[in-house]
Amino acid sequence: MDKKLCLECHKPIKGRADKRFCDDACRNAYNNRLNGDQNNTIRNINYILRKNRRILQAFLGKEKLVKIPLEKLQKEGFKFDYQTHLLHTSKGQSYVFVYEYGYLLLEHNVCLIVKQK
Repeated sequence: MDKKLCLECHKPIKGRADKRFCDDACRNAYNNRLNGDQNNTIRNINYILRKNRRILQAFLGKEKLVKIPLEKLQKEGFKFDYQTHLLHTSKGQSYVFVYEYGYLLLEHNVCLIVKQK
């Protein structure tokens, strides 16, 4: 019977028949190499979403809704291309949400910021 080799370091494996790695370090190194690009992409997107959420939260504060110039969001580094979901109202308006905080683009480059209950 051929000896099984570690998928990471290619050394012979001792132990259980279904074992794929010689130790935890090799298992972690293998999985980090395999998933590194995907994890970085997801990590970067989550960072942007959390930053957008913090910006909306800071402008809203304890209020139920607040109107601010679009320019203020941009100055804080808000990235409008990143959101978690949309909410379409019966009046035909579309609120853009980042987790529980959302905004509605109004006339004259003004945003209405709200928090979903």
